[in-house]
Amino acid sequence: MLETALQFACGQSMKNRFMLAPLTNTQSHEDGTLSEDEYNWLTMRAKGQFGLVMTCASHVSALGKGFPGQLGIFSDKHIEGHQRLASKIKEYGSLAVIQLHHAGMRSPADLIGQAPLCPSDNEKHGARGLSLEEVHQLKKDFVEAAVRAKKCGYDGVEIHGAHGYVLTQFLSADINKRTDDYGGSLKNRARLLFEIVKEVRKVCGADFLLGVRLSPERFGMDIAEVKTVCQQLIDSQLIDFLDISLWDVFKNPEETAYQGQSLLSHFTALDYKNVKLTVAGKIRTGEDVRKVLVSGVDFVTVGRAGILHHDFPAKVIENASFEPIATPVAKDYLKQEGLGEKFIEYMGRWKGFVGE
Repeated sequence: MLETALQFACGQSMKNRFMLAPLTNTQSHEDGTLSEDEYNWLTMRAKGQFGLVMTCASHVSALGKGFPGQLGIFSDKHIEGHQRLASKIKEYGSLAVIQLHHAGMRSPADLIGQAPLCPSDNEKHGARGLSLEEVHQLKKDFVEAAVRAKKCGYDGVEIHGAHGYVLTQFLSADINKRTDDYGGSLKNRARLLFEIVKEVRKVCGADFLLGVRLSPERFGMDIAEVKTVCQQLIDSQLIDFLDISLWDVFKNPEETAYQGQSLLSHFTALDYKNVKLTVAGKIRTGEDVRKVLVSGVDFVTVGRAGILHHDFPAKVIENASFEPIATPVAKDYLKQEGLGEKFIEYMGRWKGFVGE
């Protein structure tokens, strides 16, 4: 199963069942251009046999920057670096996919030089609501970034609708207080996401790999609403895969109303038709990979284990019981695994991950 190729509806094929998670790493240049450290980190994972290598969240607008050293895709000045990166990832037989992102109210004001943007005014985050014209521009920014990504040679894009970033903010009834066509009902709150997906498919073509990432909890997300959006995306026949970020694939839902079954089973029970499903959240060992795949998931999305072992897929394919090195790990070890200084410093935020 692990080495079985996976065919997507768009016609593209993934050589095995391992995707590198889109991981924040803060190690590119402040203008969004690709750094050597980011290039090395990602291409090393392709060399390590990840069937699909996804970039970190890459912002589609300068005002959507979410963290320092974020890789950008909002300007033609980014094209040269992305061409080099996509080409090298594909050289190793991996699919090269870029995640398209806008942080919305989660953009630090000091990074973007003004108040962050949000579907509606948000006092807690010091964010101002987008005008209708700005919502249309936001859609255009995502679509233009996808066109730019295709020009760079990427096999596809993933639309980031998870983790409390701008598309989550639109989906959230807690955050989105708009009274126009982009607020109120779930249909209206999901409108921007569907318009982006539809337009990206239209301009990038039927053979371009297109995925959407969603997360069903936190930031005002309601599991039933997220499941509805997932099924509608599947039924639209516009996407190739859904990437559901669960934080922990083995946990139960936080909300009492949805308990009685695992969070993962809420999503494996959907009718996927020709759409493939991947999930992320504490898939750290060979046994974890097996459990997730036999549960009805098409391919796994791996983060932490892919940081610890650039060749995690190769190791699990060779040994189904493989377990990663114990943490904390030394900084020199992480350097050997392709992390730059800024990424290692960022990983210091993860309790018990980085030693001396």
